[in-house]
Amino acid sequence: MLPETNRTIVDRLRELRQTRFGAFVPVLLALAAIWFYFGVAVPLWDFWSDPDATGIRFIFLSPRNIYNLFMQSAVIATLAVGITIVLLLGDIDLSAAATAGVCAALLGVLVLAGVPGWLACLIVMGVGIVMGAAQGLLVAYVGIPSFVVTLAGLLGYQGLMQKILPTGNLNIGDPFVRSIARVLIPDFWGLVLATALVAFVTALALRRQARRKARGLELDSGLAIWGQVAFFAVLVYAAVITMNSYRSLPLMILLLVALTALVGWVTTSTPFGRSIFAVGGNAESARRVGMNVKRIRVAAFGIVGLMAAIGGIFGASRFGSVSYTAFAGGSLLLESIGAAVIGGTSLFGGRGSVWNAILGALVIGSLGNGLDLSGASAADKLMFSGAILILAVAIDSISRPAGGSPR
Repeated sequence: MLPETNRTIVDRLRELRQTRFGAFVPVLLALAAIWFYFGVAVPLWDFWSDPDATGIRFIFLSPRNIYNLFMQSAVIATLAVGITIVLLLGDIDLSAAATAGVCAALLGVLVLAGVPGWLACLIVMGVGIVMGAAQGLLVAYVGIPSFVVTLAGLLGYQGLMQKILPTGNLNIGDPFVRSIARVLIPDFWGLVLATALVAFVTALALRRQARRKARGLELDSGLAIWGQVAFFAVLVYAAVITMNSYRSLPLMILLLVALTALVGWVTTSTPFGRSIFAVGGNAESARRVGMNVKRIRVAAFGIVGLMAAIGGIFGASRFGSVSYTAFAGGSLLLESIGAAVIGGTSLFGGRGSVWNAILGALVIGSLGNGLDLSGASAADKLMFSGAILILAVAIDSISRPAGGSPR
């Protein structure tokens, strides 16, 4: 470590990013800045410009808009959680949105043919796993770079979706599929679930601290642990109370949190998850200690395919239809990758968190939502999104340890 007087801002940033809590800081600051600007600064500026205007309210921070923001960001967050897995390996998946589109289109065809909604969802989830794992086989066993394989997958799956949907659009009226986005958790049970989630996170933090102490490892400070728990509790309760004040907690958001918790547990508390970080940090070293790097890669791409299929189901449920533009032909892919990167997952592999991907999705969703409310053009939205993405990648590159190099 450099002497205190010789440390630059970059050195301090690198030290912060190497801590377990450091990856949260940039994305939280970005989210706070966006919410402050669109929630406070813009309405105050409008009022200052026209004091006689009526109806000036903090529209962006209204319960109705926050509810819609969470629903709009759910599909992006689902794909971003899956993409985070391959980014941890140092790979990338450019076909995730197209995979979601194919699965959503297949879901629509199946329910239209009379297949029960729950069975159709299970079928498309299996199809998503196969689509992702097939690409993983090409990457792991044939040796084709993931960028090339998934770019080919992007083009091929876009064509497949057009084959499934010749008209480019298909309405879905199945009650089970529609209920995923329409069912609301009663207010009381929403608060109960929030309490249970906070208690679960607290128990995990204390268990992790106890295990580190038993193994003689360096312990996190009590302030860091309880500060993290307190911040998480405030975030969860604020979200639930805000959504309750408009309608209630949507089942789709609950499912997203449950899926993220499951994937987060797999990546941090299982041998397979630790293998992903090991391969992403140094694939050759992981191979030499006996890890089956090829199988790990195939499994990771299979997880991405599964999450993409679930994202397709969420999107079909929310919109009540499937369209080529909403999935394969729009900006869903770039927004999902951007959410994972903005959330602090390193493009060079070995560092990241699926929970941060959700925060990154909120950043992307909040920016688009705020620009829409401000009357910004599509061109402005693209430029702002690109600027935030390049800033996130720049922070990732600068904060890497000195002397490190891409894989």
